[in-house]
Amino acid sequence: MSIRVSSNQMVANYQQQLNGANSRQTKLMEQGDGSKLHRPSDDSVAYAKYLRYDISSNENTQYQNNVSTAVSWMKTSDAALVNMTSIQTTFKEKTVAAANSTNNTSDMQATGKEMLAEIQEMVSLGNTQQGDRYVFSGQSDLTQPFTMSTETVDRGLAKTLDDTQAAFFNTTDNKGSMTQMLTMTGSDGNTYYLNTTNGKLYSKDFVDSGYKDKIAGGQTTVQDGDEVGTISGFGTTYKVSDYFQNTGKIKTGTDVTTAASAALKGVSVTTKDTSGTATTSTVDFSFKTISQNIVTYNGDEKHISMVKQNGAVDPASDTVNVTGSEIFGSDIFDNSSSGNSVSGSAMLNNMLTVYTKTNAADNTWLTTDGQTLSDTAHSTTVNIEGKLGARQALYTSVSTMLDNQSEIITSDITDVSSTDVAALAVKLMQEQTIYNMSLSLGARILPKSLSDYLS
Repeated sequence: MSIRVSSNQMVANYQQQLNGANSRQTKLMEQGDGSKLHRPSDDSVAYAKYLRYDISSNENTQYQNNVSTAVSWMKTSDAALVNMTSIQTTFKEKTVAAANSTNNTSDMQATGKEMLAEIQEMVSLGNTQQGDRYVFSGQSDLTQPFTMSTETVDRGLAKTLDDTQAAFFNTTDNKGSMTQMLTMTGSDGNTYYLNTTNGKLYSKDFVDSGYKDKIAGGQTTVQDGDEVGTISGFGTTYKVSDYFQNTGKIKTGTDVTTAASAALKGVSVTTKDTSGTATTSTVDFSFKTISQNIVTYNGDEKHISMVKQNGAVDPASDTVNVTGSEIFGSDIFDNSSSGNSVSGSAMLNNMLTVYTKTNAADNTWLTTDGQTLSDTAHSTTVNIEGKLGARQALYTSVSTMLDNQSEIITSDITDVSSTDVAALAVKLMQEQTIYNMSLSLGARILPKSLSDYLS
Protein backbone atom coordinates (compact mmCIF):
# COMPACT_ATOMS: atom_id res chain seq x y z
CA MET A 1 0.00 0.00 0.00
CA SER A 2 1.43 3.39 -0.92
CA ILE A 3 0.71 6.82 0.54
CA ARG A 4 0.46 9.65 -1.86
CA VAL A 5 1.50 13.10 -0.63
CA SER A 6 -0.06 15.96 -2.52
CA SER A 7 2.01 18.85 -3.73
CA ASN A 8 -0.12 21.29 -1.68
CA GLN A 9 0.68 19.49 1.58
CA MET A 10 4.37 19.38 0.71
CA VAL A 11 4.42 23.07 -0.10
CA ALA A 12 2.51 23.94 3.11
CA ASN A 13 4.91 21.96 5.29
CA TYR A 14 7.87 23.53 3.60
CA GLN A 15 6.49 27.05 3.99
CA GLN A 16 5.79 26.45 7.67
CA GLN A 17 9.33 25.29 8.32
CA LEU A 18 10.79 28.09 6.24
CA ASN A 19 8.70 30.69 8.10
CA GLY A 20 9.80 29.19 11.41
CA ALA A 21 13.44 29.55 10.40
CA ASN A 22 12.79 33.13 9.31
CA SER A 23 10.96 33.89 12.60
CA ARG A 24 13.86 32.56 14.66
CA GLN A 25 16.28 34.60 12.62
CA THR A 26 14.12 37.72 13.05
CA LYS A 27 13.98 37.26 16.87
CA LEU A 28 17.72 36.91 16.95
CA MET A 29 18.07 40.05 14.85
CA GLU A 30 15.92 41.93 17.44
CA GLN A 31 18.57 41.20 20.03
CA GLY A 32 21.03 43.22 18.02
CA ASP A 33 19.95 46.28 20.05
CA GLY A 34 21.64 44.74 23.10
CA SER A 35 18.54 43.42 24.86
CA LYS A 36 17.22 39.90 24.69
CA LEU A 37 13.90 40.84 26.31
CA HIS A 38 11.38 42.70 24.17
CA ARG A 39 8.20 41.02 25.32
CA PRO A 40 7.22 38.70 28.21
CA SER A 41 7.06 35.74 25.86
CA ASP A 42 10.78 36.04 25.14
CA ASP A 43 11.55 34.67 28.64
CA SER A 44 8.78 35.01 31.24
CA VAL A 45 10.99 34.34 34.26
CA ALA A 46 13.74 36.71 33.13
CA TYR A 47 11.15 39.33 32.18
CA ALA A 48 9.61 39.22 35.70
CA LYS A 49 13.06 39.75 37.20
CA TYR A 50 13.70 42.59 34.76
CA LEU A 51 10.51 44.36 35.84
CA ARG A 52 11.48 44.10 39.54
CA TYR A 53 14.96 45.41 38.82
CA ASP A 54 13.55 48.25 36.73
CA ILE A 55 11.24 49.33 39.57
CA SER A 56 14.19 49.22 41.98
CA SER A 57 16.21 51.33 39.55
CA ASN A 58 13.47 53.98 39.32
CA GLU A 59 13.13 54.08 43.11
CA ASN A 60 16.88 54.39 43.50
CA THR A 61 16.95 57.27 41.02
CA GLN A 62 14.21 59.07 42.97
CA TYR A 63 16.05 58.57 46.27
CA GLN A 64 19.26 59.85 44.69
CA ASN A 65 17.41 62.98 43.54
CA ASN A 66 15.93 63.41 47.04
CA VAL A 67 19.34 63.05 48.67
CA SER A 68 20.96 65.46 46.23
CA THR A 69 18.26 68.08 46.90
CA ALA A 70 18.43 67.46 50.65
CA VAL A 71 22.21 67.81 50.84
CA SER A 72 22.06 71.03 48.83
CA TRP A 73 19.34 72.38 51.16
CA MET A 74 21.28 71.43 54.29
CA LYS A 75 24.53 72.89 52.97
CA THR A 76 22.77 76.22 52.46
CA SER A 77 21.27 76.02 55.95
CA ASP A 78 24.56 74.98 57.53
CA ALA A 79 26.45 77.84 55.90
CA ALA A 80 23.95 80.31 57.38
CA LEU A 81 24.13 78.66 60.83
CA VAL A 82 27.93 78.74 60.80
CA ASN A 83 27.81 82.48 60.16
CA MET A 84 25.20 82.90 62.90
CA THR A 85 27.29 81.12 65.51
CA SER A 86 30.31 83.16 64.47
CA ILE A 87 28.32 86.36 65.00
CA GLN A 88 27.04 85.10 68.35
CA THR A 89 30.59 84.34 69.46
CA THR A 90 31.55 87.94 68.71
CA PHE A 91 28.34 89.12 70.40
CA LYS A 92 29.30 87.20 73.57
CA GLU A 93 32.73 88.82 73.57
CA LYS A 94 31.18 92.26 73.22
CA THR A 95 28.77 91.51 76.09
CA VAL A 96 31.65 90.54 78.36
CA ALA A 97 33.57 93.65 77.35
CA ALA A 98 30.53 95.88 77.88
CA ALA A 99 30.02 94.46 81.38
CA ASN A 100 33.31 96.04 82.46
CA SER A 101 32.51 98.88 84.85
CA THR A 102 35.37 100.98 83.45
CA ASN A 103 33.42 101.66 80.24
CA ASN A 104 31.91 105.09 79.89
CA THR A 105 28.55 105.80 78.28
CA SER A 106 29.96 106.61 74.84
CA ASP A 107 31.97 103.37 74.85
CA MET A 108 28.86 101.38 75.71
CA GLN A 109 26.78 103.06 73.00
CA ALA A 110 29.49 102.40 70.42
CA THR A 111 29.48 98.74 71.42
CA GLY A 112 25.69 98.80 71.27
CA LYS A 113 25.75 99.94 67.65
CA GLU A 114 28.01 97.04 66.75
CA MET A 115 25.68 94.64 68.58
CA LEU A 116 22.64 95.97 66.72
CA ALA A 117 24.42 95.54 63.39
CA GLU A 118 25.24 91.95 64.31
CA ILE A 119 21.61 91.20 65.25
CA GLN A 120 20.44 92.70 61.97
CA GLU A 121 22.88 90.42 60.16
CA MET A 122 21.46 87.48 62.15
CA VAL A 123 17.97 88.38 60.95
CA SER A 124 19.26 88.57 57.38
CA LEU A 125 20.86 85.13 57.71
CA GLY A 126 17.58 83.85 59.13
CA ASN A 127 15.99 84.85 55.82
CA THR A 128 18.45 82.78 53.75
CA GLN A 129 16.94 81.35 50.57
CA GLN A 130 17.53 78.28 48.42
CA GLY A 131 16.23 79.47 45.09
CA ASP A 132 12.95 81.17 45.95
CA ARG A 133 12.40 79.11 49.12
CA TYR A 134 13.31 80.29 52.63
CA VAL A 135 15.23 77.50 54.33
CA PHE A 136 14.21 78.43 57.90
CA SER A 137 10.46 78.98 57.33
CA GLY A 138 9.36 75.41 57.96
CA GLN A 139 6.83 74.30 55.35
CA SER A 140 5.81 77.93 54.77
CA ASP A 141 8.99 78.23 52.74
CA LEU A 142 7.68 80.94 50.40
CA THR A 143 7.16 83.29 53.36
CA GLN A 144 10.01 85.43 54.68
CA PRO A 145 10.45 84.12 58.22
CA PHE A 146 12.06 86.92 60.25
CA THR A 147 11.11 90.58 60.55
CA MET A 148 12.54 93.10 62.99
CA SER A 149 10.33 95.96 64.13
CA THR A 150 11.36 99.50 63.25
CA GLU A 151 9.70 100.85 66.40
CA THR A 152 10.43 99.85 69.97
CA VAL A 153 7.83 98.06 72.10
CA ASP A 154 7.55 97.39 75.84
CA ARG A 155 8.84 93.88 76.45
CA GLY A 156 8.80 92.09 79.77
CA LEU A 157 12.14 92.07 81.57
CA ALA A 158 13.10 88.58 82.65
CA LYS A 159 15.57 87.64 85.35
CA THR A 160 17.85 85.05 83.73
CA LEU A 161 19.29 82.57 86.20
CA ASP A 162 22.86 81.40 85.96
CA ASP A 163 23.66 77.70 86.41
CA THR A 164 23.97 77.91 90.19
CA GLN A 165 20.74 79.86 90.58
CA ALA A 166 18.87 77.54 88.21
CA ALA A 167 20.03 74.49 90.17
CA PHE A 168 18.77 76.03 93.42
CA PHE A 169 15.44 77.48 92.29
CA ASN A 170 14.33 74.54 90.18
CA THR A 171 12.07 72.15 92.05
CA THR A 172 10.52 68.80 91.20
CA ASP A 173 7.47 70.65 89.86
CA ASN A 174 9.66 72.66 87.49
CA LYS A 175 11.32 69.47 86.20
CA GLY A 176 14.56 71.40 85.88
CA SER A 177 13.20 73.56 83.08
CA MET A 178 13.03 76.96 84.78
CA THR A 179 15.83 79.28 83.70
CA GLN A 180 14.10 82.65 84.03
CA MET A 181 11.76 84.57 86.33
CA LEU A 182 9.75 87.69 85.58
CA THR A 183 10.89 90.95 87.13
CA MET A 184 8.13 92.61 89.16
CA THR A 185 7.90 96.08 90.62
CA GLY A 186 6.00 96.38 93.89
CA SER A 187 4.01 99.38 95.04
CA ASP A 188 6.40 99.41 97.99
CA GLY A 189 9.18 100.44 95.60
CA ASN A 190 11.03 97.12 95.77
CA THR A 191 11.94 94.72 92.98
CA TYR A 192 10.78 91.09 93.09
CA TYR A 193 11.17 88.06 90.90
CA LEU A 194 8.20 85.84 90.01
CA ASN A 195 8.41 82.10 89.45
CA THR A 196 5.77 81.81 86.72
CA THR A 197 5.21 78.08 87.30
CA ASN A 198 3.85 78.46 90.84
CA GLY A 199 3.32 82.19 91.40
CA LYS A 200 5.91 82.49 94.18
CA LEU A 201 7.63 85.83 94.65
CA TYR A 202 11.23 86.21 95.81
CA SER A 203 13.03 89.33 96.85
CA LYS A 204 15.72 90.65 94.55
CA ASP A 205 18.32 90.33 97.29
CA PHE A 206 17.45 86.67 97.87
CA VAL A 207 17.70 85.72 94.19
CA ASP A 208 20.85 87.75 93.59
CA SER A 209 22.82 86.59 96.61
CA GLY A 210 20.73 85.60 99.63
CA TYR A 211 20.14 82.08 98.37
CA LYS A 212 23.89 81.46 98.75
CA ASP A 213 23.48 81.67 102.52
CA LYS A 214 20.92 78.88 102.25
CA ILE A 215 23.34 76.76 100.25
CA ALA A 216 26.07 77.45 102.80
CA GLY A 217 23.69 76.18 105.45
CA GLY A 218 23.22 72.89 103.63
CA GLN A 219 20.01 73.66 101.72
CA THR A 220 20.30 72.37 98.15
CA THR A 221 17.08 73.67 96.62
CA VAL A 222 14.50 76.36 97.25
CA GLN A 223 11.91 75.50 99.91
CA ASP A 224 8.50 76.72 100.98
CA GLY A 225 9.00 79.81 103.08
CA ASP A 226 11.89 81.17 101.03
CA GLU A 227 9.38 83.22 99.05
CA VAL A 228 8.06 86.55 100.36
CA GLY A 229 4.61 86.04 98.89
CA THR A 230 2.55 84.28 96.25
CA ILE A 231 0.38 85.61 93.44
CA SER A 232 -2.64 83.37 93.82
CA GLY A 233 -3.54 81.35 90.74
CA PHE A 234 -0.41 82.20 88.78
CA GLY A 235 0.84 79.12 86.98
CA THR A 236 -2.62 77.51 87.00
CA THR A 237 -5.51 79.93 86.49
CA TYR A 238 -3.25 82.63 85.11
CA LYS A 239 -0.23 82.17 82.91
CA VAL A 240 2.34 84.34 81.18
CA SER A 241 0.09 84.37 78.10
CA ASP A 242 -2.52 86.36 80.06
CA TYR A 243 -0.08 89.26 80.25
CA PHE A 244 2.42 88.86 77.40
CA GLN A 245 2.56 87.89 73.74
CA ASN A 246 4.94 85.08 72.81
CA THR A 247 7.58 87.64 71.77
CA GLY A 248 7.51 89.14 75.26
CA LYS A 249 5.55 92.23 74.25
CA ILE A 250 3.34 93.18 77.18
CA LYS A 251 -0.41 93.20 76.71
CA THR A 252 -2.24 96.35 77.73
CA GLY A 253 -5.76 97.60 78.17
CA THR A 254 -8.54 95.21 77.24
CA ASP A 255 -5.96 92.60 76.16
CA VAL A 256 -5.64 91.78 79.88
CA THR A 257 -8.78 90.49 81.58
CA THR A 258 -10.05 92.17 84.71
CA ALA A 259 -9.49 88.99 86.72
CA ALA A 260 -5.90 88.61 85.50
CA SER A 261 -5.17 92.23 86.32
CA ALA A 262 -6.77 91.88 89.77
CA ALA A 263 -4.55 88.89 90.56
CA LEU A 264 -1.56 91.24 90.74
CA LYS A 265 -3.22 93.52 93.28
CA GLY A 266 -3.36 93.25 97.03
CA VAL A 267 -0.76 90.52 97.39
CA SER A 268 0.34 89.74 100.92
CA VAL A 269 4.12 90.12 101.21
CA THR A 270 6.20 89.23 104.25
CA THR A 271 9.74 90.58 104.51
CA LYS A 272 12.38 90.47 107.22
CA ASP A 273 14.79 93.19 108.23
CA THR A 274 18.42 92.61 109.17
CA SER A 275 17.45 91.67 112.71
CA GLY A 276 15.06 89.03 111.46
CA THR A 277 11.87 90.89 112.37
CA ALA A 278 9.08 89.99 109.94
CA THR A 279 6.78 92.60 108.47
CA THR A 280 3.66 91.76 106.44
CA SER A 281 2.15 94.26 104.04
CA THR A 282 -0.22 94.33 101.09
CA VAL A 283 1.52 95.12 97.80
CA ASP A 284 0.28 95.77 94.26
CA PHE A 285 2.51 94.42 91.52
CA SER A 286 3.27 95.36 87.94
CA PHE A 287 5.60 93.80 85.40
CA LYS A 288 8.86 95.57 84.74
CA THR A 289 9.43 96.15 81.04
CA ILE A 290 12.15 97.35 78.71
CA SER A 291 11.57 99.37 75.55
CA GLN A 292 13.26 97.57 72.67
CA ASN A 293 12.88 96.31 69.12
CA ILE A 294 11.54 92.79 68.66
CA VAL A 295 11.85 90.16 65.94
CA THR A 296 8.80 88.19 64.84
CA TYR A 297 8.86 84.80 63.14
CA ASN A 298 6.38 84.35 60.29
CA GLY A 299 7.22 80.77 59.33
CA ASP A 300 5.83 77.62 60.91
CA GLU A 301 7.32 74.82 62.98
CA LYS A 302 6.64 72.04 60.47
CA HIS A 303 9.46 69.98 59.01
CA ILE A 304 10.29 69.11 55.42
CA SER A 305 11.12 65.45 54.84
CA MET A 306 12.99 64.06 51.86
CA VAL A 307 12.84 60.25 52.00
CA LYS A 308 16.19 58.68 51.23
CA GLN A 309 15.55 54.92 51.30
CA ASN A 310 12.90 52.21 51.46
CA GLY A 311 11.07 51.56 54.68
CA ALA A 312 8.96 53.55 57.11
CA VAL A 313 9.28 57.34 57.04
CA ASP A 314 11.41 58.54 59.96
CA PRO A 315 10.83 62.28 60.54
CA ALA A 316 13.79 62.42 62.92
CA SER A 317 16.28 61.38 60.26
CA ASP A 318 14.42 62.35 57.07
CA THR A 319 14.00 65.99 58.13
CA VAL A 320 16.19 68.37 56.11
CA ASN A 321 15.19 71.76 57.52
CA VAL A 322 15.39 73.56 60.85
CA THR A 323 12.79 76.02 62.09
CA GLY A 324 12.89 79.28 64.00
CA SER A 325 12.38 77.77 67.45
CA GLU A 326 15.12 75.20 66.82
CA ILE A 327 17.62 77.92 65.95
CA PHE A 328 16.57 80.48 68.55
CA GLY A 329 15.00 78.33 71.25
CA SER A 330 12.36 79.56 73.67
CA ASP A 331 12.25 81.68 76.80
CA ILE A 332 9.86 82.48 79.63
CA PHE A 333 7.40 84.11 77.22
CA ASP A 334 6.92 81.14 74.88
CA ASN A 335 8.04 78.00 76.69
CA SER A 336 5.76 75.04 77.31
CA SER A 337 4.38 76.43 80.60
CA SER A 338 3.79 79.99 79.34
CA GLY A 339 0.46 79.29 77.65
CA ASN A 340 1.78 80.91 74.46
CA SER A 341 2.70 79.23 71.23
CA VAL A 342 6.40 79.13 70.39
CA SER A 343 7.63 82.45 69.00
CA GLY A 344 10.52 81.18 66.86
CA SER A 345 12.61 84.25 67.70
CA ALA A 346 13.23 84.06 71.46
CA MET A 347 17.04 84.30 71.45
CA LEU A 348 17.02 87.10 68.88
CA ASN A 349 14.73 89.11 71.16
CA ASN A 350 16.93 88.31 74.15
CA MET A 351 19.95 89.52 72.18
CA LEU A 352 18.02 92.73 71.48
CA THR A 353 17.47 93.06 75.25
CA VAL A 354 21.23 92.72 75.75
CA TYR A 355 21.80 95.38 73.07
CA THR A 356 19.28 97.74 74.71
CA LYS A 357 20.90 97.30 78.12
CA THR A 358 24.32 97.89 76.58
CA ASN A 359 23.10 101.03 74.89
CA ALA A 360 21.73 102.17 78.26
CA ALA A 361 25.16 101.49 79.86
CA ASP A 362 23.68 99.05 82.40
CA ASN A 363 26.88 97.07 82.98
CA THR A 364 25.56 95.64 86.27
CA TRP A 365 22.76 93.84 84.44
CA LEU A 366 25.19 92.77 81.71
CA THR A 367 27.50 91.20 84.30
CA THR A 368 24.75 88.80 85.38
CA ASP A 369 21.79 88.39 83.03
CA GLY A 370 23.45 89.77 79.90
CA GLN A 371 26.32 87.32 79.80
CA THR A 372 24.04 84.38 80.58
CA LEU A 373 21.61 85.35 77.80
CA SER A 374 24.40 85.79 75.26
CA ASP A 375 25.88 82.43 76.16
CA THR A 376 22.46 80.71 75.99
CA ALA A 377 21.71 82.22 72.57
CA HIS A 378 25.05 80.97 71.25
CA SER A 379 24.74 77.46 72.69
CA THR A 380 21.17 77.09 71.35
CA THR A 381 22.25 77.79 67.78
CA VAL A 382 25.42 75.71 68.10
CA ASN A 383 23.31 72.77 69.28
CA ILE A 384 21.01 72.79 66.24
CA GLU A 385 23.98 73.37 63.94
CA GLY A 386 25.50 70.14 65.28
CA LYS A 387 22.25 68.23 64.75
CA LEU A 388 21.91 69.52 61.19
CA GLY A 389 25.53 68.59 60.49
CA ALA A 390 24.86 65.05 61.72
CA ARG A 391 21.84 64.73 59.43
CA GLN A 392 23.85 66.09 56.52
CA ALA A 393 26.56 63.51 57.16
CA LEU A 394 23.88 60.80 57.23
CA TYR A 395 22.49 61.91 53.86
CA THR A 396 25.99 62.05 52.40
CA SER A 397 26.59 58.49 53.61
CA VAL A 398 23.27 57.37 52.12
CA SER A 399 24.25 59.01 48.82
CA THR A 400 27.30 56.75 48.63
CA MET A 401 25.14 53.73 49.47
CA LEU A 402 22.60 54.64 46.76
CA ASP A 403 25.39 54.99 44.19
CA ASN A 404 26.59 51.49 45.09
CA GLN A 405 23.04 50.14 44.90
CA SER A 406 22.60 51.76 41.50
CA GLU A 407 25.65 49.91 40.21
CA ILE A 408 24.33 46.62 41.58
CA ILE A 409 20.86 47.13 40.11
CA THR A 410 22.35 48.08 36.75
CA SER A 411 24.46 44.94 36.84
CA ASP A 412 21.40 42.82 37.65
CA ILE A 413 19.43 44.37 34.78
CA THR A 414 22.35 43.76 32.44
CA ASP A 415 22.67 40.13 33.54
CA VAL A 416 19.00 39.36 33.06
CA SER A 417 18.27 41.30 29.88
CA SER A 418 21.42 41.98 27.88
CA THR A 419 22.43 40.00 24.83
CA ASP A 420 25.43 37.66 24.78
CA VAL A 421 26.94 39.10 21.59
CA ALA A 422 29.23 36.17 20.85
CA ALA A 423 26.47 33.59 21.29
CA LEU A 424 24.09 35.75 19.26
CA ALA A 425 26.54 35.94 16.37
CA VAL A 426 26.92 32.15 16.29
CA LYS A 427 23.17 31.58 16.44
CA LEU A 428 22.56 34.13 13.68
CA MET A 429 25.10 32.43 11.47
CA GLN A 430 23.47 29.07 12.16
CA GLU A 431 19.98 30.31 11.44
CA GLN A 432 21.13 32.14 8.32
CA THR A 433 22.83 28.97 7.07
CA ILE A 434 19.73 26.88 7.80
CA TYR A 435 17.53 29.42 6.07
CA ASN A 436 19.73 29.56 2.98
CA MET A 437 19.92 25.74 2.85
CA SER A 438 16.15 25.54 3.15
CA LEU A 439 15.73 27.87 0.19
CA SER A 440 18.21 25.86 -1.89
CA LEU A 441 16.69 22.52 -0.96
CA GLY A 442 13.19 23.73 -1.62
CA ALA A 443 14.10 24.87 -5.10
CA ARG A 444 15.27 21.35 -5.88
CA ILE A 445 12.62 19.11 -4.36
CA LEU A 446 9.41 21.03 -4.67
CA PRO A 447 7.49 20.25 -7.87
CA LYS A 448 7.18 23.08 -10.29
CA SER A 449 3.64 22.16 -11.41
CA LEU A 450 0.94 19.44 -11.31
CA SER A 451 2.01 18.22 -14.75
CA ASP A 452 5.08 16.65 -13.13
CA TYR A 453 2.75 14.17 -11.40
CA LEU A 454 0.69 13.48 -14.54
CA SER A 455 3.56 12.55 -16.80
